[in-house]
Amino acid sequence: MAIPDPKSVIRPRLFSRLALRGVEFRNRVFLSPMCQYAARDGYAGDWHLVHYGARAAGGVGLVLLEATAVAPEGRISPADLGLWSDDHIPSLRRLADFIQAQGAVAGIQLAHAGRKASCDVPANGGKPLPPERGGWPIFGASALPFSSVHPTPRELDEKALADIAEDFARAAERALAAGFKVVEIHAAHGYLLHSFLSPLSNQRNDRYGGSFENRVRFPLDVVAAVRDAWPEHLPLFVRISATDWAEGGWDLDQSIRFGDQLKDFGVDLVDVSSGGLLPDAVPPLAPGYQVPFAQAIRARTDIATGAVGLITEPQQAEAVITSGSADVVFLGRELLRNPHWPLHAAAALGEEVDWPTPYIRARG
Repeated sequence: MAIPDPKSVIRPRLFSRLALRGVEFRNRVFLSPMCQYAARDGYAGDWHLVHYGARAAGGVGLVLLEATAVAPEGRISPADLGLWSDDHIPSLRRLADFIQAQGAVAGIQLAHAGRKASCDVPANGGKPLPPERGGWPIFGASALPFSSVHPTPRELDEKALADIAEDFARAAERALAAGFKVVEIHAAHGYLLHSFLSPLSNQRNDRYGGSFENRVRFPLDVVAAVRDAWPEHLPLFVRISATDWAEGGWDLDQSIRFGDQLKDFGVDLVDVSSGGLLPDAVPPLAPGYQVPFAQAIRARTDIATGAVGLITEPQQAEAVITSGSADVVFLGRELLRNPHWPLHAAAALGEEVDWPTPYIRARG
């Protein structure tokens, strides 16, 4: 039987390399940022090393660390990672070094929780923490609570907004010192930057509220500050919610316009999620239900996009890439269930990839 010419074999696009600025990713399977609620005073610990290290050894192209607070009051919970102090750098460098020793790129998501801050960890119910239980004052685009059980945030004035943009920039500098090669700005899921974007949470009457141009102003201020602090040769991502799943809220058309501006501001990839602004919004959950958002933004703005949300099967992920719907897939819960998903996916798609040397005997 004739042996096929390797050059004639169609290789899966999911495992093709991707270059963004001066960084090359070994494949297009990225770990989606997911809070572990395992930090103390913002410091990464052994759990983080094992969790993120396992996904790096499991073959992902990018390990993107969870929402990491740029200020103490920007934490979702007391157990969030932080980068508001130089003291946080060594524990995070330990992670970045190990991730990259496994062949993955180390990235980190910078975040401010806004009106969704000061809550207990989900394992304890996730409810707002009162001051007597360690809670802290919260801030938002407008004095509108996230829900009926959440406290009303204080509306941020322009001086506070400038300070927060500076917090993001200084956190990016610390991320660089810790050895990360990608920074992602969290502008999704109802947290501070998303709350400025959506007219449902932003009812300001100054230059940061009202029109589309005003509502995107502060998020773009943050992007500009981070891009200025982050080296030119390293990529910058932004995560957005493409829709609030609510009448009169942020939607795909606005996301496309915003994506165009993000590209002009030096953003390299838009990580496209959805929802999170309202507690009672119900997205139509189904396999790949958010992929069309990534596809539309990519097609209309010519910026790279990442698709996320109920992507679980190798053939499904491959179809997202080959169809041009997105440049990468972000996997969340599936990588919690199976840290070695990329290795198994490569086998299912007929691709040879490197395994960690200690595991080679199991490759089969």
